[in-house]
Amino acid sequence: MPLVAPSDLPTFERLRREGETVLDPGDAIHQDIRELHIGLLNMMPDAALEATERQFFRLVGESNQIAQFFMHPFTLPEIVRSEQAQAYVDRYYESFSELKEKGLDALIITGANVSQPDLADESFWQPLIEVIEWAMDNVTSTLCSCLATHAVMQFHHGQRRRPLPKKRWGVFNHSVVERSHPLVNDVNTCFDVPHSRFNEVGRDQFEAAGLKVLVESKIAGVHLAVSEDLFRIVYFQGHPEYDTVSLLKEYKREVNAFALGQRQLYPPFPDNFFSRQGQAILDEYQLRLTRARDAGSELPAFPEALVCARLGNTWHDTAESVINNWVGKIYAVTNNDRRIPFMEGVDPNDPLALREQMRPR
Repeated sequence: MPLVAPSDLPTFERLRREGETVLDPGDAIHQDIRELHIGLLNMMPDAALEATERQFFRLVGESNQIAQFFMHPFTLPEIVRSEQAQAYVDRYYESFSELKEKGLDALIITGANVSQPDLADESFWQPLIEVIEWAMDNVTSTLCSCLATHAVMQFHHGQRRRPLPKKRWGVFNHSVVERSHPLVNDVNTCFDVPHSRFNEVGRDQFEAAGLKVLVESKIAGVHLAVSEDLFRIVYFQGHPEYDTVSLLKEYKREVNAFALGQRQLYPPFPDNFFSRQGQAILDEYQLRLTRARDAGSELPAFPEALVCARLGNTWHDTAESVINNWVGKIYAVTNNDRRIPFMEGVDPNDPLALREQMRPR
């Protein structure tokens, strides 16, 4: 079912142009079951704020469940933003205090840029803990992405993330290792997931915390894990929400940083992402850029359009399936007391029963 747009947030119009179904409140369909309200704590930096918002909205809106979805974006005031980004937040985002009063069915927490070796030294640490602790007691499920996963593992389970020898950056193959869990019901057993991080939480740490690993990669490590109570907290280390061009945009930012002297070495390619043709185009661009920079000449334009035409996406369909299962479980639990016909007699804490209930008909 579709997203409902309760405001003029630009993301809704962008999704409409992309072909997504987004309803105005007056056009929302009357249902005997209530809609689902999902919060998005968006902690991403200014450059990725709207893109991240759009990516998660799209995944939820593509769910094939029968509920209608109201998305509630908010952020933390402790995250310093530019004047333009702050004006955007002030106009379109809600406050955490408002959402606590209204209530949410579920919560998604994005990653964030960090500047300190210890997450506890970040300015947003205590406010983030407040949000997560509230969510543990007040929402059906919380989905943590990347940095949010690392934060919960540190403050709630005492498991600190470990620095990697180098940035884990690219698209990596993963396998489902716990096929009976309802969150991975009927998804591809092998699929790709993008990653972009300098730190990780290992399988041994998830298991020491009493959590269940559902999806992992031999190279990239754990991608998806869940809390011991089936799905109260869902942990992502990868970025299944990424657009096809997200890693290209990130690579371009790193190249620009090199051109401006903000990084010493030219960035490597993200692993398993660019085609051979795309790499050849970018190798040629590196030569032209380096020569122009050394000569003090005008820098050539980054060949984004040429490379975009050669990009593939090998992760979105499975990401869609996992989020569909997640939303379906939230829907089942939050509406169980309304005695929906297909939920009668189904225990929301029984993974086998829920797996059968959520199987596509």
